[in-house]
Amino acid sequence: MADFIRARSAEQKAQRFEQIKAVARRQFSRRPYYEITLTTLAEELGWSRASLYRYVSTKEEIFLLIAGDECAGYFDALLAALPDGPAESAEALAEVWADVADAHRDWFRVSDLLSAVVEANVTTERLAAYKLVYHDHLERVVPRVAAAAGVTRDQALRLVRAVTYHAIGVAGRCRSNPVERAALDSIGMSPEEPDFRSEVARFARAGVAGLTCGE
Repeated sequence: MADFIRARSAEQKAQRFEQIKAVARRQFSRRPYYEITLTTLAEELGWSRASLYRYVSTKEEIFLLIAGDECAGYFDALLAALPDGPAESAEALAEVWADVADAHRDWFRVSDLLSAVVEANVTTERLAAYKLVYHDHLERVVPRVAAAAGVTRDQALRLVRAVTYHAIGVAGRCRSNPVERAALDSIGMSPEEPDFRSEVARFARAGVAGLTCGE
């Protein structure tokens, strides 16, 4: 096991958190969430569990931090990609939206765990910090969506939320876990494998078209 050197400054502490998140991301990319533990993370880091506990108490705290990073990355990219004014069409807006969502699919994958698992196993302070990130970015992107789609702010807010919730659901279906695969195999069925980008584009296009045609 590699020697663990305790962080002595805010900068070193931030570096430790980046190391922790990087390992958690790698493990999340190749194994189901339930197989990731503080032990598996500590082992890959080359730390003892006691050393890891200096920074986090649960793995959910780590994934909440990752969710905050992914949330900011997704909304910042969406804000940069959206036209500064009316979009050419619902189709064009949906395609831009789907491209951004597909490039930031990890946020939707992590978000699939938030309400049921992560948010119940973190402190109020940590959760409040994440909620602030989410709502701040939401407030920034909604006016741009409203302008691009030619709808009101309230309509744009509902649209952004609807696309987000739909993308979370699709992301959750794009990767079945070993238990699900075995169960489906035992009854002669195959896991559902939706095309994430196409599904997001279809839903966003329908949502924008529905609003512009009148609710």
